[in-house]
Amino acid sequence: MPRPRLALVSRLRALLGADASGVRQSLVAQCLSSSTSFVAGAFLGSITGTFTAYPGLLVLVPAAIGLRGNIFGAFGNRISTSIHSGTFRLSTRRDTVLGQNVLASMILTMGTSLLLAVAAKGGAVALGIENSISLFDLALVSIVGGLLGSTVVLACTIALTAGAVRYGWDLDNVSAPLVGVLGDVLTLPALFLATYLIGLHTLSNVLGGLLIGFSAVVLVWGWRSRLDALRRIVRESTPVLVLAGCLSALAGVVLEKSFATFDRYPSLLVLEPAHLSTGGALGGILAGRLATKMFLGTSSPGPTPDREARRDIGLLLLLAIPAYLFNGVGAQLVSSLIGADSPGMAAMVVTSLVAGMASMLLVVTMAYYSTIAAIRVGLDPDNFGIPVVSSVVDFVGAVTLIVTVAALAIA
Repeated sequence: MPRPRLALVSRLRALLGADASGVRQSLVAQCLSSSTSFVAGAFLGSITGTFTAYPGLLVLVPAAIGLRGNIFGAFGNRISTSIHSGTFRLSTRRDTVLGQNVLASMILTMGTSLLLAVAAKGGAVALGIENSISLFDLALVSIVGGLLGSTVVLACTIALTAGAVRYGWDLDNVSAPLVGVLGDVLTLPALFLATYLIGLHTLSNVLGGLLIGFSAVVLVWGWRSRLDALRRIVRESTPVLVLAGCLSALAGVVLEKSFATFDRYPSLLVLEPAHLSTGGALGGILAGRLATKMFLGTSSPGPTPDREARRDIGLLLLLAIPAYLFNGVGAQLVSSLIGADSPGMAAMVVTSLVAGMASMLLVVTMAYYSTIAAIRVGLDPDNFGIPVVSSVVDFVGAVTLIVTVAALAIA
């Protein structure tokens, strides 16, 4: 065997061996994430009638799904940093680290769900969707769906935190993929259930008015809270979550514009949630690891990645290859089970790999530079890494999937 190949194999073994436990945790979490994202894809294809009945609702879907992962992924990153720094204790009292994070997550869920409804309505109007759902109804669906999904995700995130404390898991490796998949699986059914409130006349009007008013009030309360950590999380997270939601809404616009492609091969619609989820999850892993290491001083926020950061970037790219292979194969198998038309196994795998690795180039860039930008301006990178990466991945992932399909002449 030539020496360059031996050197490459040795470097790969050293890279994997340096954090074998973290690689195993991430791969298990990512496989679970992708597997359950196929369920979300199948569900997405089964409720097309709802999107037809309520034009403009599809624009909200990527933003609503991303919001859950953004809020609770950042939640997990902050808790992970606290655990690594030795300042964490498992208590839900309001003045503790966990207690303030729990409060912040629910405040952000309600407040940003309202703001995302406004962004989605703006996107529907800009897209020129005729007879689009009203802003009032869109806000009702967004807030109720957000609360239904977030309650379950919050409980699971707290359980993950307890497991991390007891069993020594690294939340940076498991939080983003698992929280992301929960957001994928729970958000769509929650939004679907919330649409049943539309058209109930007096009840929907009263409930909608109360929820909109309460969401605005709790967001202001969190912004002005006397609890330092809570106030900081709300103030730092709200702008970036809204910006992230607007970018994710653009992904909804891309999907709306390219719906004919998915209509010809519904298997691509099965692949789409897993494709976006994988990019966001892997980017969240990288952002979380970088934030923790830069906080602890084991990695420096320089204009180019240092050795420690390069090692994490290398691990991310290695994880991406089996993850996107798994997505292509899994989406094809699920499509066969539900009878969805597909361009074939080879085309699905190639599409997943090419579109996925193209997305990874931007994921690495965004994860690294958003983390060091937050540090340099004195902000908490745990509040920015996952929202920035996942929202950009939503948009870029939708674009790379459509471009790859067109380039391969699949549709």
